[in-house]
Amino acid sequence: MKKILIVEDIGLNLDLLVQILEDDFELLTAGDGEKAIEVATRERPDLILMDLSLPRLDGWEATRRLKSSELKDIPIIVITAHAMVGEEERARECGCDDFMTKPISIDLLMDKIERFLGPLEEQPLG
Repeated sequence: MKKILIVEDIGLNLDLLVQILEDDFELLTAGDGEKAIEVATRERPDLILMDLSLPRLDGWEATRRLKSSELKDIPIIVITAHAMVGEEERARECGCDDFMTKPISIDLLMDKIERFLGPLEEQPLG
């Protein structure tokens, strides 16, 4: 089962993402950028979903640090309320591989995840 690190400091947003993804992926979570780097280094997730507005170390800087480390090949999809003109370009300059604004579209999220991780594995019945 593929491993996804969800980096989100708002409980409601985190809960929503966990509910959407928990049946298909092994999930890891972090509530700030420093914890995200620590968990990613230890667990080597297959994909990271990164909020940008985080305490301690924001998602912009956490993405920069991850992409300039031995973890640079892990795809990072930014999921953010930052919907201003130029925000996506700025996030991509930090190294993110894809970008989504909140509120999220579940179908779009799953399409983006599958683009990086491949089709979801069929779970055996029973």
